[in-house]
Amino acid sequence: MNQTHPASVPASDAGSPADLHAIVMQSLDDDQAQETISIPLAGKSSIADYMVVASGRSSRQVASMAQKLAERIKQQTGRIVRIEGLPAADWVLVDAGDVIVHLFRPEVRSFYNLERMWGFSDAPPAPPAAASL
Repeated sequence: MNQTHPASVPASDAGSPADLHAIVMQSLDDDQAQETISIPLAGKSSIADYMVVASGRSSRQVASMAQKLAERIKQQTGRIVRIEGLPAADWVLVDAGDVIVHLFRPEVRSFYNLERMWGFSDAPPAPPAAASL
């Protein structure tokens, strides 16, 4: 029998929230998400077992991370995820059921500061605006 890549979880084994969470975290790492924070929600909220918050360097990267994440989840688990906020890609919500993912541009993440709302440390400060080329 062929072995699978350690980062991939076969669809038959991807039923648990922890497996889905691992897929999300690996996908964001592969796509070079910044300041990724995972907040366990089990026992705190019925909306999901995990909430993951991460930043991308630009709207284009945020949109790309969201689309690739949705594709990887579908490929590895067979689940169809819902994506909100993709056209502007300042704040994109990926709802995978047991795992909710918020992807932000740094400035938007600092403004909304979801980590603080859930009792985690403050969101990382937005980097100074880069000079336009």
